[in-house]
Amino acid sequence: MRRLVGETRLHPAELVLPMFVKEGIDEPVALQSMPGVVQHTLHSLEVAAKEAVEAGVGGIMLFGVPTQKDEIGSGATDPDGILNVALRRVRDAVGDSVVIMADLCLDEFTSHGHCGVLDSEGRVDNDATLDRYAEMAVVQAGAGAHVVGLSGMMDGQVAACREALDAAGHTDTVILAYAVKYSSALYGPFREAVESTLEGDRSTYQQDPANAVEALRELRLDVAEGADIVMVKPALPYLDIVSAVAAESEVPVAAYQISGEMAMIEAAAANGWIDRERMIMEALTSIRRAGAQIVLTYYAVEVARRLQD
Repeated sequence: MRRLVGETRLHPAELVLPMFVKEGIDEPVALQSMPGVVQHTLHSLEVAAKEAVEAGVGGIMLFGVPTQKDEIGSGATDPDGILNVALRRVRDAVGDSVVIMADLCLDEFTSHGHCGVLDSEGRVDNDATLDRYAEMAVVQAGAGAHVVGLSGMMDGQVAACREALDAAGHTDTVILAYAVKYSSALYGPFREAVESTLEGDRSTYQQDPANAVEALRELRLDVAEGADIVMVKPALPYLDIVSAVAAESEVPVAAYQISGEMAMIEAAAANGWIDRERMIMEALTSIRRAGAQIVLTYYAVEVARRLQD
């Protein structure tokens, strides 16, 4: 009876699996703060991508971890940089059988760990960063990304990337805009995954957790600039924002169950305080119930397989 009258259901096609690929390793490297998640080699990344396809997952999101970083994140726009090589390898391995997304941000590639380039006083230079993002978008699309995920929260990033993509002939490349990305304490495990060198925080360009009206203003700006999909991140602490964005958005809405959300589930389950499988399904269902049509989660393959059973 509960199944018959249930109002919200998960489906594998709505799930996106984030994956990390690290340059210069021979074997996958397990992440201590995210049990079950690894930094992939190029080969293991291909294998994992094929497994995601077999499980029916709707998309995969790739993050690169380079061996060398510099002030402007040169590796992000190098066609032979780890992320762009990985995109080509995955596209060759799985083709169009799953939506391939690329993280479009500089933080993994900069020596200072910020999402943009810095000015002479050490502050993130929004407009100079847009030039780097535009170049990244074209390189990632050329490497095989179906979707570029603009996660840096720079003002004008959607318009800059859309213009660059269209000028380069990539008119079908989709822009997933992280329209509402909060300055959260939950990013810690992710920074282990990408070996972040960030000191301080990103509060000058990510949103204040206290603000909600601002989120809708950011949404409207990104949609007006040409965003095809919009994202709210993190997900679970901001379900009210997911709901508000979903009620107003004219484009599909995604939400990211981020590393810290996963780490809390895993830590509590490891201590026997919660039922791990029930908590995973409850959390993902709540994100869908709030209005997200797409959910990025490190549990994507596990949950997709469970849904198929």
